Amino acid sequence: MRTLPKAAAFLLVIVLVTGCGDQRILEKQGFIQSTGYDLNETKNNEEDNRLMITVDIPKADPEQRMQRETLTTIAHSSKEAKILFAGQTELSLVSGQLRSTLFGLSLAKRGIWQHIDTLVRDPAISQRVKIVVVNGRAHDLLVRDYPQHPRAGQYIDRMLEKESTSMNIPLVTIYDFTRDYFDDGIEPIAPIIRESKKNISFDGVALFKKDRYITKIDAKQSLIFSMMKHNFKKGEVSMELGDGSKKQERLLFSSIINDRDVKVKRSAKGKFNIQINIVVKGSVLEYSGIHEISKDEDRKKIEKLMAEYVEREAAALMETMQKHNVDSLGIGKNIRNSMSYEEWKKLDWDKVYSNADIRISTRIVIKDFGKFK
Repeated sequence: MRTLPKAAAFLLVIVLVTGCGDQRILEKQGFIQSTGYDLNETKNNEEDNRLMITVDIPKADPEQRMQRETLTTIAHSSKEAKILFAGQTELSLVSGQLRSTLFGLSLAKRGIWQHIDTLVRDPAISQRVKIVVVNGRAHDLLVRDYPQHPRAGQYIDRMLEKESTSMNIPLVTIYDFTRDYFDDGIEPIAPIIRESKKNISFDGVALFKKDRYITKIDAKQSLIFSMMKHNFKKGEVSMELGDGSKKQERLLFSSIINDRDVKVKRSAKGKFNIQINIVVKGSVLEYSGIHEISKDEDRKKIEKLMAEYVEREAAALMETMQKHNVDSLGIGKNIRNSMSYEEWKKLDWDKVYSNADIRISTRIVIKDFGKFK
């Protein structure tokens, strides 16, 4: 009978010792949450193939004053940087908790695939890691202290998650970028963020040609871009209606349900005619103008003005994408699906796309306009 309490006490000691061992190991781990890549800038602006790589590491010990640690080094690759980082910290760095990877604009213009390829090959890194372009240097954004947001990496990750749920920005992961990089008939995109005076703000949508940054879509047009690219629910957009006269009408269109469809026709001469049909349903909770939104007749006029606004903005975006020859909407995939594989391989889509006849048609439906009648 006495052996049972002794055995229980022995097991309790083992559990306590093991628990203490795990705690010490955890405190020695440096879980990288965000990584920033920039071109290495030399004093004489000489060509340098090395990178400035920055990592943001949250502190596991709540008793420490600093809630994070940032490390920066100059290296040829992220794996080389990891070795160099070992000499800058007492922590053992691991990448299993990586949430976002930031690329400075100068590096994005040169191409980022070789760096994404390294992330794809690492079994410790999730395919859900977010890809972000920084209008400026990723280093400056990561090392800065934001008083209201002690952990910059966590701040960036949560901001991207929140804004993407309302369709204000695209949420692009390693998987998404890699898929569009290798796929025919579509080019990758990524959100752009920038450093403001007191915080970090969304700066638009980066449009790539393969892995090189080409141009961007302004943040105010990002929801219109989403309407052209895919179906979605949620989101809101502010519209200024009219033809530029003094009596402008403004409204906030929210709770959006977007339905986008692409029709492809080919003429006898082989020319492609692409029609993008957009049907948008939503609620108007804020309106200022000359019409009575509660009247059916006036509401139809407002819906027409809203459709004209979307078509006008969408046409401008389409012109920009064709001008820079970036098929960010994936229209080439619709072309590819309308023909045989042999025909598609013979088609020079890059050349055809820039001169293709692409038109946008929009229909707006106001589901409701609030509780007030």
